[in-house]
Amino acid sequence: MCHAVVPPEVPPVATPTPSRKLLSRLSLPERRIVADALRAETVGGVLLLLAAVAALVWANVPALADSYDSVRSFHIGPAALGLDLSLQHWAADGLLAIFFFVAGVELKRELVAGDLRDMRAAALPVIAALCGMAVPALVYVLVNTVGGGSMDGWAVPTATDIAFALAVLAVIGTSLPSALRAFLLTLAVVDDLFAILIIAVFFTDQLNFPALGGAVAGLALFWFLLRRRVRGWYVYLPLALVIWGLMYNSGVHATIAGVAMGLMLRCHREDGEERSPGERIEHLVRPVSAGLAVPLFALLSAGVSLSDESIAQVFTRPETLGVVLGLVVGKTVGIFGGTWLAARFTRAELNEDLAWPDVLAVASLAGIGFTVSLLIGELAFAGDAVLTDEVKAAVLIGSLIAAVIACVLLKLRNRTYRSLTEAEERDEDRDGIPDIYEEGNPEYHLRMARIYEDRAAEHRRKAEAAAADAGEPAAGSNAGADRPA
Repeated sequence: MCHAVVPPEVPPVATPTPSRKLLSRLSLPERRIVADALRAETVGGVLLLLAAVAALVWANVPALADSYDSVRSFHIGPAALGLDLSLQHWAADGLLAIFFFVAGVELKRELVAGDLRDMRAAALPVIAALCGMAVPALVYVLVNTVGGGSMDGWAVPTATDIAFALAVLAVIGTSLPSALRAFLLTLAVVDDLFAILIIAVFFTDQLNFPALGGAVAGLALFWFLLRRRVRGWYVYLPLALVIWGLMYNSGVHATIAGVAMGLMLRCHREDGEERSPGERIEHLVRPVSAGLAVPLFALLSAGVSLSDESIAQVFTRPETLGVVLGLVVGKTVGIFGGTWLAARFTRAELNEDLAWPDVLAVASLAGIGFTVSLLIGELAFAGDAVLTDEVKAAVLIGSLIAAVIACVLLKLRNRTYRSLTEAEERDEDRDGIPDIYEEGNPEYHLRMARIYEDRAAEHRRKAEAAAADAGEPAAGSNAGADRPA
């Protein structure tokens, strides 16, 4: 009698939970949004770079230096409204309000529709950005504690200039994979948020409460009109100007008005919408910010003396040395260390396509702290024109050193970045969706099979035609069946 052999009972094996990836590939919609934003910022960054160079030339050529000071100190505006300001002042308080408006919209979009809406996904860039602001501030404080300098400039090296960083990438011809570019953009967004908070909290001395109340009332009206779906630039633009003017006269830095209005825009899409109102407005205003407002601010603020004596002063005075070391060392150590700690304590793994030297390169690139660093430098040392210019020179030199280090690190991995970028952009079936996003779609593979079959047939015809011209049988035909095709 045969007995069925019963296999021994195998205890169930627990399926390991897949580890979360750091700097993984973006979703297709997020990739497109990031690409659009970075495209405008790259063009603006090149203009920013040109404006900074023009300002330095203008301020350092002896025959032109006096005219530079005359232009940026020229006053214009209605004195009755408290707005008789110099052109440099208009650039810092007026044009940068546009920049911070775009930053507010971008931050809102990230919070409601982007990476920051998911706390787990947001943990990495937020931790990295916070460490990337805290460590430079700590470096500045340590240098000035030892050297007996002023602590007023602790916030100067905490900012990252995304436009200038992208301009550096454009100049050296390096294309970062979308995950690293999005990481850099998110770092800059979080940087901007905390820079705004720093400006609002630490650089507000005296408050004009009637003007502040008027600004708050204007913001409430702005919010109400948005919620009532009132449309028309002719409604919002005059209201925005009134809010800005009241905010300026309140004693709170006027750029706060820009970010507040940006945060009020709706950035989630409703049924039937291809883009939310916030995305549409950001798409319209970002070129103005990146291509006009920020370059003009750089032109009127970056012109500082770079004589041998002033450059030597940058590396001997504690305030300026703290800024340089904060940007070059503090930013790199803070962002890289924050990313490593996030990976360590969340048990997340780095995307297999990337390596830790890539994070180090991006961290060093984030040491380019141009626009917001110049603004904070002006606010921190407003009562000392000489020290203000020296701190600006320190920002320029520190950003330049960080850019050079980043260029070297990025060039070492440029071949890898190029291959990853080409893979992300390849679209052989020409359906408008990169092939890498369709690997799980059966229809995509059927389309690709038809494409390759058509190509194979075309090459057979060409082979037969070439063989006929040469008087030989084509490979693969009956006459040459014994030869490999």
